[in-house]
Amino acid sequence: MTRSRALPVVIFILVACSAVAEARPLKLHAIFTSHMVLQRDKPIKFWGWADAGDKVLVKFGDQQAAATAKGDPGRWEVTFPARKASTKPIVLVVSTGEEKVALEDILIGDVWVMHGQSNMAFPLGKVQQGDTESAQAHLPMLRLFSITTNEQSKLQEDIRAEAITTGGWVVSGPKTAGEFSAIGYVFGSRIQRALQIPIGVIKNARGGASIESMVPAHKFDDHPLAKRYAELVKKRIAEFDPKAVADTIWQRQIARAKAKGVPEKDWPKRPDPKNLRSWDVPGKSPSDMASVYNGMFGVFKGYNIKGVLFHQGYNNAMIRQKCRPKFYRVLMKLMIEGWREHFNEPNLPVGVIGFCAGAKPQNEENFEEQSIGGAAYIREAQRLGLADVGDPEHTVFIPAYDVQVPGLHPKKKREHGLRAARWALSEIYAIKGMRWEIAKLISSKTQGDTMVLTFDKRITPSDLNTILRGFSLAGEDGKFYMAHARHLAEGSYWDRTKVIHVWSPMVKKPLAVRYGWAWSPMGNLKVYGHENMPFPSFRTDNWDYPESEDPEISAVGRAEANEMKRDAAERLEYRRTAEAKRAVEILERVKKLGRK
Repeated sequence: MTRSRALPVVIFILVACSAVAEARPLKLHAIFTSHMVLQRDKPIKFWGWADAGDKVLVKFGDQQAAATAKGDPGRWEVTFPARKASTKPIVLVVSTGEEKVALEDILIGDVWVMHGQSNMAFPLGKVQQGDTESAQAHLPMLRLFSITTNEQSKLQEDIRAEAITTGGWVVSGPKTAGEFSAIGYVFGSRIQRALQIPIGVIKNARGGASIESMVPAHKFDDHPLAKRYAELVKKRIAEFDPKAVADTIWQRQIARAKAKGVPEKDWPKRPDPKNLRSWDVPGKSPSDMASVYNGMFGVFKGYNIKGVLFHQGYNNAMIRQKCRPKFYRVLMKLMIEGWREHFNEPNLPVGVIGFCAGAKPQNEENFEEQSIGGAAYIREAQRLGLADVGDPEHTVFIPAYDVQVPGLHPKKKREHGLRAARWALSEIYAIKGMRWEIAKLISSKTQGDTMVLTFDKRITPSDLNTILRGFSLAGEDGKFYMAHARHLAEGSYWDRTKVIHVWSPMVKKPLAVRYGWAWSPMGNLKVYGHENMPFPSFRTDNWDYPESEDPEISAVGRAEANEMKRDAAERLEYRRTAEAKRAVEILERVKKLGRK
């Protein structure tokens, strides 16, 4: 009898303990922390999780709202009216029952996102002039938030705590700025000083990522090339066998150990199939569709932002299998459209910083050899893909090819941040006296043995050098040679600097001209001669980089790449030999270049 009475009590206690153990603690999304900046002039949304059914009370300064946690995750959400920019710190208190979360020192201003790969993430403390920038970083109205490696196969609800390298929002200072994105800090600090309002900068760049990983998943249905690629990724996901992949990796590691003479007792252990690198997991790899977006950008959609700066390209230019300029152009457009859709901002400002020049600099002695490969085509795809969005008022392509330091991570980053800030202050914020100009090539015509280029604005070197560098010419054979270029020699300075004559002794009947066409190209043209307004690399031909529409086929394999190198070496040798033999003739011809 006693036992039968006790049983329901025991069951009740077990159930109650289980409920307590499974209770979901009150939580805000990880993007919300003390010291954050919330986007001005937009409704302010807060969300998080609690036990389903719990009433959540949210106090934001002198305003208050309530919501009920719903569904299995227990998600709750409240929205407050938009506010103007304010430097007055606000307190946020979220509570339910006995639980309470309080955040302090919240400001209202503009929030910019720094997206891309490692050259966007590269820290201020490691770049040229980074020490002087860091020393001046005492900017209490500039706030920084950093998300690192967090690629995922599916769109995430929240950010892993380990992926937030700043630990949350932090106030700019010598230490916090020195560890933050160099481009992001330089950009944000100039915007903050100019506007005198709070500025928040979110860095969510992933080293080694391809553009495929940065496009929201739903956008891959919007174009045949993207859809075909997505189907391939889905197929690889379905066929993925982690144990087989772990064995393959292990076999490679052992083979390398044997080749180095490593004793068997020191050979590496078999990788854990449940803990493989993301690179080895289809759908999660930073090379695969939407993976970086899923865990590093789309993960905080709902948090309103002012705009995005994007700096990427290395992986899509450097890896032959990934170098697909036409596909890149498609993805660039889809990526920006996807951001705008998810963040509910059809005119979201986007600045694309052309991928940086980190290869061996091009010069007269290696010109043709350095002009091959897909790098220049990827830059072109960035510019054209952005133009395909059809919103020149809120988007910009910022050339970066002229900022050159050899290396995978060129240590000149300050220039990119300054140029982006100049664009934003001029075009997005309409600051009086701040100048940003772009120019266009209006026409390209063959005139005897010369190509005549006409621009809509003055195009000159920033140092007013009369020698224009970075041009090449080709005839009907499609073989490009370094060319000489000069402005029109007659007329007023204001008119003749809109016209450039290009000539090469190697090309009798020129059909096409290219400018700045290399990984780290020669090229000294600036719009109105302004150092921070370089004219983008361009071509007048349609001889595209070899590319297959089948994502499983690389049109440029090792043999094709070696043939490109051989042909370039032959052209270089031919030009240098001919120039040596015809030196006097060439000098005399160049003296007349630009004359009608």
